[in-house]
Amino acid sequence: MADSIRSAAVAGSWYPADARGVGRVVEEHLARVHQAPPEGRLVGLVAPHAGLQYSGSVAAHAYALLRGRRNLTVILVGPSHRVDFEGCALWARGAFDTPLGRIPVDEECAAAVLDPAAGVFDEPRPHRPEHSLEMQLPFLQHLVAGLKIVPVLMGRQTRGQAEALAAVLARAVEQHPALLVASSDLSHFQPAHVAQQLDREVVGDVERLDPEGLMTRLERDPGHACGGGPLVAVLSAARRLGADHAVVLRYGDSGDEGEHDKSRVVGYLAAALLAAA
Repeated sequence: MADSIRSAAVAGSWYPADARGVGRVVEEHLARVHQAPPEGRLVGLVAPHAGLQYSGSVAAHAYALLRGRRNLTVILVGPSHRVDFEGCALWARGAFDTPLGRIPVDEECAAAVLDPAAGVFDEPRPHRPEHSLEMQLPFLQHLVAGLKIVPVLMGRQTRGQAEALAAVLARAVEQHPALLVASSDLSHFQPAHVAQQLDREVVGDVERLDPEGLMTRLERDPGHACGGGPLVAVLSAARRLGADHAVVLRYGDSGDEGEHDKSRVVGYLAAALLAAA
């Protein structure tokens, strides 16, 4: 059983190591969200994955839409930063452990996502050191009672792999209703005015629900987004599931927080992918 439990990798550094601290920090970020929820049926979210002290205020604008939701399965799709591999690594069973307790994997939904022919393998090893999915959990676990997850990491983010994953995700959600979440930061370590120019292009692709345009942009310059492949896959899957518009909820960068250093920032985006109600 121990092998099926994924221990928290960045609790105590990227976010608090105790339940009370997690709840306090998450609520502080959520208190800064004042906009009304966008109209439409929520199909997916886009959220950043840096430490909460940097990207939490942006991520809160996505996750505020889930307050009061119960018994929700979330398919998390993010990039692998520390392990290089082909295809997609699925954590197919067990649970993720966090300071707020254990989050069970939705094993039926995970089984529907598992598709070696499409490059989606039952492979837990890349998940253990990875932060891109873990950083979605403080908000999700704090807000959603009865949360289950399906964690997917992309290795090499090719066009073919993103398209194959999109088809798998859409098919799985049709069989087992779930919310899609794409985990990605945008440009890295540019002066803020340069980052805003680069990020504006990706934000526009997301706002237009244009995975093809985004993939073409990433093929020219992968530096636009570290989770570009997950973004493309989730945008494409959301369209297959009926999403017909997207709303950018918040854009910001790491220089908006902390020491407000705008000389070398990372860009962050929160967006909702929606279908007509």
